[in-house]
Amino acid sequence: MGNKLKAYIKDLQILLEEESEIENIPLLKKELLVEIGFWQHERLIHLLVTILFALLTMSVFVLILFYHTIGVLLLLLAMLSLLVPYIRHYFILENGVQTLYVFYEELTRREHKNDTSKVIMPRLEGVVIKPIKKEEHKQ
Repeated sequence: MGNKLKAYIKDLQILLEEESEIENIPLLKKELLVEIGFWQHERLIHLLVTILFALLTMSVFVLILFYHTIGVLLLLLAMLSLLVPYIRHYFILENGVQTLYVFYEELTRREHKNDTSKVIMPRLEGVVIKPIKKEEHKQ
């Protein structure tokens, strides 16, 4: 899932970095909102799984205080070795969804850049879309 999200972000980033005008911004925004909804759901599920796994890991850690056996220690090591990838995957999902929010805001700005009668979303200070190296998207 992380690779799929990264590929989607990369495609959007390439589209937004191009100098030409985007043909149908409202349609692109609508599709982006649907994707954001899917990724938000995915993020929520992984958050719940990560929290559950962290609680189970802490339970095994407490258990090791009472039962000093190699089996409980091995169980703790197994739980920790699974918890770290869960946290990493959730981190990727969280940052990816936040990036999609920034892309949506950029599309809204571009959609209304010539229309001064509508309220344009303010530019978020400190949020920067990193440029893609030219060699990466020539593939």
